[in-house]
Amino acid sequence: MSSKKRLGKGLEALIPDHKNKGELSVKEVPIDEIKANPYQPRLDFDEKGLKELADSIAEHGIVQPVIISPVEDGYIMIAGERRMRAAKIVGLENIPAIIKEIENEDQVKIALVENLQREDLNPIEEAKAYNFLIEEFAFTQEKIAQALGKSRSAIANTIRLLSLPNDIKNALAAGIINMGQARSLLSIKDEKEQLEMARKIIDDKTTVREVEKKVADMRNSKKEKKSNENWTEGLHINEIKEELQEHLGTKVKISGQKQKGLIEIEFYDNEDLERLKELIMGK
Repeated sequence: MSSKKRLGKGLEALIPDHKNKGELSVKEVPIDEIKANPYQPRLDFDEKGLKELADSIAEHGIVQPVIISPVEDGYIMIAGERRMRAAKIVGLENIPAIIKEIENEDQVKIALVENLQREDLNPIEEAKAYNFLIEEFAFTQEKIAQALGKSRSAIANTIRLLSLPNDIKNALAAGIINMGQARSLLSIKDEKEQLEMARKIIDDKTTVREVEKKVADMRNSKKEKKSNENWTEGLHINEIKEELQEHLGTKVKISGQKQKGLIEIEFYDNEDLERLKELIMGK
């Protein structure tokens, strides 16, 4: 099944009380009488994609009607703004539309939900639309998930993308990095490190699995460093190292973790090694 034809209970799951007062027959409506919906979740309309859609409309016409709602001085777009924009490129004066009489608040919800179901939004547009429904209309993640035929965790993970730095969100919206790569970056808490990893992803064309491994390695390295720091707490490591260096007459390095450590002693030739052996063994 195409990602654009998502399963779910749709609008009824979100707005069980809304009623369509008008007929659902398709009518030809003048394009210049239709206004854009200010709550349209799509933020960017790709010019190349619009041109391709316009070429298709010029050859085959508009297969799927837009959905509009009457207002005082015309109509407001509920779903299908991309089709309307492409129709304008072709030069059409009228567009096939289904007219629904809807209350203002329901209008906003329907515009968001139907576009989320019908349109190929980028992950940031989706996240902002979900967040708008939650903040403005007190929807739960569960309720949105039910309407769109998704899991609640999928909705939650998409919303979490909004916490990423703007540069990463812009790259995700533009398709420079994908959803899986972006989600892996969420497990990095430091913004500077997130941006550094994002640059590596873009420059090295890193796959999702490789990103996950890099992030895991980074976290393990931090844990090991912290463990080492904890291990040295309360110990006079530098004093011990200096005493050993003075006694042995060579460089000494001490490293370790909570349960074990390592002392490295440098030597420069076979004669120096024999000298160190005698010092250590007390001969």
